[in-house]
Amino acid sequence: MGLFGQIGEAMKMRSEMKRIQNEIQKISVTYENGGISVTVKGDMSIASIVMKPEAYDEVKAGKPARFETMLLNVVNGALKKARETTQQEMQKLMQANGGMNGLFGK
Repeated sequence: MGLFGQIGEAMKMRSEMKRIQNEIQKISVTYENGGISVTVKGDMSIASIVMKPEAYDEVKAGKPARFETMLLNVVNGALKKARETTQQEMQKLMQANGGMNGLFGK
């Protein structure tokens, strides 16, 4: 393969990676527990944290550490769910494109 062929393949690969990146950015998952709801995007950024009144019960009861632990667990649960969902979607996208071999034209 000549230089122009290699450049063409690199451009094709870059275009495909950008498409996959755009698909990942569309992913959004929500994890809820104890009146706390956290939504995380496919790029692992937190889109929202919503707390229902019952989520503050531990704070009102004088146990803010329990509330903090609960919030931490929900955030970590949402991040884990987003990571798993993103990995599954990436695998689907790569398989639909013929795997890595499809990116390199083999």
